Amino acid sequence: MHPERGALKVAAESAMDGEEKIGPCDGIEASDTGPEGAVEVKERKPTYLHEIVWRNVILMTLLHIGAVYSLALIPQAQILTLLWAYLCFLVTALGVTAGAHRLWSHRSYKAKLPLKIFLAAANSMAFQNDIYEWSRDHRVHHKFSETDADPHNARRGFFFSHVGWLFLRKHREVIEKGRTLDLQDLLADPVVMFQRKYYKTAVILMCFVIPSFVPWYVWGESLWNSYFLASILRYTVSLNVSWLVNSAAHLYGNRPYDIHINPRENTFVTFGAIGEGFHNFHHTFPFDYSTSEFGLKFNPTTCFIDFMCFLGMASDCKKATKQMILARKARSGDGT
Repeated sequence: MHPERGALKVAAESAMDGEEKIGPCDGIEASDTGPEGAVEVKERKPTYLHEIVWRNVILMTLLHIGAVYSLALIPQAQILTLLWAYLCFLVTALGVTAGAHRLWSHRSYKAKLPLKIFLAAANSMAFQNDIYEWSRDHRVHHKFSETDADPHNARRGFFFSHVGWLFLRKHREVIEKGRTLDLQDLLADPVVMFQRKYYKTAVILMCFVIPSFVPWYVWGESLWNSYFLASILRYTVSLNVSWLVNSAAHLYGNRPYDIHINPRENTFVTFGAIGEGFHNFHHTFPFDYSTSEFGLKFNPTTCFIDFMCFLGMASDCKKATKQMILARKARSGDGT
């Protein structure tokens, strides 16, 4: 989904916003001598040092160790706790898919204030950077996909596009190209700006406190089980299914709409990321609110948005026409 950018924000202003360093000898080099003894200077491409953000590496490692330990707690947990953890997973996923991705990154539909507030809260539960930063990086990903300006460029391999991009400082191109985008719609959205301003507090409450508190307080689950299952395990799983959109859905699958781009249709990712695995379609028609030509089929996020439309909370859903889809398949699809 990239990510679209399915990233962990480990501090208010993450070190991930820094630039990679350029070596002292980059830019130009001198050959021995040119005509009449003049020194010949020729340009060469700059070399970027991959500066590791150790804080992210350590925190991600600890998080995943905690998630593995959480698996051992499942047999002793109450059924209600497991159901609650799954419900929190669904809310977390909607905060990314229906919220940061389809609503704020692509403006593929309109939402009324109550729905925006719910999606912003759900996005805080996802803890993948605030809506403004997530949407900014996702727009960069779409405009400069599979280049150095793509935050999780899949041409650098599965590990990099899945999680490795969070372990390194951003490529200079990501920062420079990101500054060229028009983000006024995000800056003008009071819900987006409110969440950004209070993001640390919102994350603590939505990602850790509330998921852990409810099972302990309401039906007497141990606080230990509540924390590790509804917070740590749920959070780690939600991160990885989001990252699979950036990695697996850019590397494995068919390309029925545009064979000339990297994103693929990946059924496994579709199930895990509640409808975000129709990625070749999405990169071909990024304005489509359903991210798929199949509507509600295998697409819980689309079901949610349609239900919100039924309730009057969402409207103006953009959709690629059947004729448009068929024409694109015939012109640039792989025939699948």
